Amino acid sequence: MGYGTMNAALSAAIFDHGKTCGACFQLMCTYVPYGDLRCLRGRITVTATNYCPQGSKGGWCDEPRTHFDLAEPAFVQIAPYKAGIVHVDYQRVSCQRSGEIRYRLYGFTYFLQVLVYNVAGTGDVTAVSIKGSSEPRWIAMDRSWGQLWSTGVVLERQAISFMVTISDGRTLLVNDVANAYWRYGQTYEGGQF
Repeated sequence: MGYGTMNAALSAAIFDHGKTCGACFQLMCTYVPYGDLRCLRGRITVTATNYCPQGSKGGWCDEPRTHFDLAEPAFVQIAPYKAGIVHVDYQRVSCQRSGEIRYRLYGFTYFLQVLVYNVAGTGDVTAVSIKGSSEPRWIAMDRSWGQLWSTGVVLERQAISFMVTISDGRTLLVNDVANAYWRYGQTYEGGQF
């Protein structure tokens, strides 16, 4: 969500049960194993947004392989479309983002889920806490999957603030991301690393 076509589904070896979701990787094609095709010059940067499930045809996403399943517009920047599968060198890089961190709210009265995305820096969030304007303390949220965080604390009719920690240890506190009239299904913005 929110990353356009420069995203990738990662194999289990690098997706780490969703903990790497939001991280950025720079890829460069090094070898095309099929036919007489060659890699294209250059590098691309993609955001980890999905899990590439094991058991796929060819076993590309199966443990212990490291695999990036790219959207076609990203793939054709490093190799001809007909190549299909290519070998790449990759490295983690800092995420460059436009705008503020986004918080998409889901749920109902007794179950609030927040999708945290568009995070710069390392891109991958390791902890999220939430605080309602009537709450005396910060509430640590639980990771549901990827960058979807949840709590059972009722926060309706309260302005909400977030405390976000990324994998390099930096923490950002953003007050009043959404006012007391926030709604489920809406996206709110605030702060950035």
